[in-house]
Amino acid sequence: MQLPKVYNPKDVEGKWYSFWLEKKYFHADEKDTTRPTYSIVIPPPNVTGSLHMGHALNATLQDILCRWKRMEGHNVLWMPGTDHAGIATQTVVERELAKEGKSRWDLGRDKFIERVWQWKEKYGNYIIEQLKRLGCSCDWDRTRFTMDEGFSRAVREVFVRLYEEGLVYKDKYIVNWCPRCLTALSDLEVEYEEKDGNLWYIKYPLEDGSRYITVATTRPETMLGDTAVAVNPEDERYKDHIGKNVILPIVERKIPVIADPYVDPEFGTGALKITPAHDPNDFEIGKKYNLDVVCVMSPDGTMNELAGRYKGMDRYEARKAIVKELEEKGLLEKVEPYRHAVGHCYRCHTVIEPYVSTQWFVKMKPLAEPAIEVVEKGKTKIIPERWTKVYFEWMRNIRDWCISRQIWWGHRIPAWYCEECGKVSVSREDISRCQHCGSEKIKQEEDVLDTWFSSALWPFGTMGWPEETETLKKFYPTSCLVTGFDILFFWVARMMMMGLKFMNDVPFRDVYIHALIRDEKGQKMSKTKGNVIDPVEMMEKYGTDALRFTLAILAAQGRDIRLSEKKIEAYRNFVNKIWNAARFTLMNLEGFEPVNLQDRKLSLADRWILSRLNRTIENATKALEEYEFDEYASSIYNFVWHEFCDWYVEISKDDLYGNDQDRRLTVQNVLVEVFDKILRLAHPVMPFVTEEIWQKLPIAKGESIMVAPFPKTDKNAMDQEAENDMSFIMEVVSLIRNIKADMGIPLTRRIKAIAKSQDREKHLLEKYSRYVKGLAFLNELEVNEEATRPEKSAMRVAGKTEIYVPLGDIIDFEKEKDRLTRELKKVEKELERVNKKLSNKNFLEKAPQEVVEKEKRIKQELEEKKARLEDALKSIGA
Repeated sequence: MQLPKVYNPKDVEGKWYSFWLEKKYFHADEKDTTRPTYSIVIPPPNVTGSLHMGHALNATLQDILCRWKRMEGHNVLWMPGTDHAGIATQTVVERELAKEGKSRWDLGRDKFIERVWQWKEKYGNYIIEQLKRLGCSCDWDRTRFTMDEGFSRAVREVFVRLYEEGLVYKDKYIVNWCPRCLTALSDLEVEYEEKDGNLWYIKYPLEDGSRYITVATTRPETMLGDTAVAVNPEDERYKDHIGKNVILPIVERKIPVIADPYVDPEFGTGALKITPAHDPNDFEIGKKYNLDVVCVMSPDGTMNELAGRYKGMDRYEARKAIVKELEEKGLLEKVEPYRHAVGHCYRCHTVIEPYVSTQWFVKMKPLAEPAIEVVEKGKTKIIPERWTKVYFEWMRNIRDWCISRQIWWGHRIPAWYCEECGKVSVSREDISRCQHCGSEKIKQEEDVLDTWFSSALWPFGTMGWPEETETLKKFYPTSCLVTGFDILFFWVARMMMMGLKFMNDVPFRDVYIHALIRDEKGQKMSKTKGNVIDPVEMMEKYGTDALRFTLAILAAQGRDIRLSEKKIEAYRNFVNKIWNAARFTLMNLEGFEPVNLQDRKLSLADRWILSRLNRTIENATKALEEYEFDEYASSIYNFVWHEFCDWYVEISKDDLYGNDQDRRLTVQNVLVEVFDKILRLAHPVMPFVTEEIWQKLPIAKGESIMVAPFPKTDKNAMDQEAENDMSFIMEVVSLIRNIKADMGIPLTRRIKAIAKSQDREKHLLEKYSRYVKGLAFLNELEVNEEATRPEKSAMRVAGKTEIYVPLGDIIDFEKEKDRLTRELKKVEKELERVNKKLSNKNFLEKAPQEVVEKEKRIKQELEEKKARLEDALKSIGA
């Protein structure tokens, strides 16, 4: 069965994916009692999303694990689904409405939600189809959505139970507020960026008019809501002022001077304006000293009636006007440039405002303590281990979680307010009467739950909880979670807390945290920078296997991935290499019949390749067990390209094309066995090309490689002696090839080589001279213990053996000397340039790290080339 000359992924990928779906290979079976279980829940992508390179990496790594475990005989559940993504989805639909000249308020809540569901039905599965395009072997029949009926029931159950236990409460609190999205954000939903701003130094006159206290602020517009000035009790400058009043400029309101150790005497003037309504730290100080909370802004970021004549102004417009008035009144002492971190909404990138409002919260400390303990005891392992420390730091300093959002799309909070008795009813089912007084005059809470609240239930909510389903019994806790470090706290920590609370067990045994994908220069990918690489485009251009293999081989633990299209193209060449090696094997199977290789007389090359194959299987399997995806892919790449194709395939040609039928049959069986195992080893990362080739192998057993067993290491086939002997032969061949390259002799030109050798090395060269002569293109190999180096010859050393290549009759020494000298001068000049650059302190300090590293690599390559050219010149007596 032959393969086409060129591998075309488009002819293969759709065909095999449909076949796998048809055969239900992705399906997990709750009723199976014979196989061990393995389960993973997919980090649910947003319904608004389309596949980006981060998704592609995350999904590829999960698919590698799931395909591997299936082949190892596990009953695998890979649970797929999507997230309703509250703010993100509402924003997308609002933009659609804006194109029609409408807003959500024009539609009203019910009609707007109806419109979002319509949008979700039309576009929400786009990313699911892209994941299928990537080859993901999820159990698609189980696809869940964080707002489907069953999951919504789980969300309500969790909220009500937490409320009944006093872990959910409602309170006035200062929150991160987005004036654009008009909703509260959790601390984790705020992205901080360093910005150039100013420190305005403002004079606050003492009530008695004797002097001023100067305070420094980055937000003068909030001063209208000041209710105190605070100083450090140990600060000698202000001891006499504590307990007195100052007059708040512009507003002309009396406010007290208070003392609190929180104030840093070194910052600004050591005096701090306290604005409880507009700063989280001030809010805490305000509670401590029972200060008034004066909110001077509206939810949309404009000034309200408490801002007096600035009412209706945008916050930044008000800032300019207030600064101008302070200047005119002589109350602005000075302005200094000041660089500081400014919080932005993670969705729309608007600068957030700390804002006091009534919100729903979850008490986190009681939930965090068990989640810390299980990681300390090793019940859940975080890989790489360094993320464990980060997890502990966050969990031990956890704050209560604001879970209410002022939007319409999401899980509406199941709380009802009674107009008669004023009490709150919280219920698992929708209610029509107050649970306290029976009144029908009740109104449901307008707010919805934070998207991450429902996501936190993903591992058990997707499996049917609160029902005690067979799926839960069989597949919870899950085996592994694969995720990015950016959602370690948003999602992973919260799943840990909820899983322990409601399932009394951890949600996953292992958490593997992969790195971030950056561009080839190490910069974050973004549309504005124009450096985004689209995974769908790459699959279309180079094939899915090439993309998957590239992502896996670059996925080193704890190191960000530097991706470029050139790398994907390079690994597409590897896919082609496998294809071409398969074509070679299948084209040379005339007269093939399976034999037991243990009964055959094997050559050194046969023993070596079978030993290396099993060493590769051992290394690749160990790498998968330890989540070292790069090592897994590298071991396959190095074996296939640098051992099987470069050496064994070349050596095998003499036997395949020779007249010894018995020998040919042995080599055919070695080729087929190696290929069968390497395809099964590579299948988890390269599912399509491996299936296409495997189906053509004469020894393939079963319907699909997907359900064929993952190769096991055969310790009996490991042959260290064969590896050592072959390694010596390969070194000799490589040295002779290098001499040819250095001297400008074509590789295929047949020349003579002399080996001064003794003992085992001499025996090997004599016994396997056929290998050396064939691979190094020699017409003669003289092996002699007493050999002396001929005049005008090149010399290299392998082990204890000296290799001489006579050059007298092969090259024009004067011309060659001239060529090598010119080349050496060119290299020395380039080396001088690089050394000058690397000795420049300015360059080392200011150039990007990747540029410096590149120059260091160039220097190393030039030094190696210089050494080779000098050796070559010595060889010809120059």
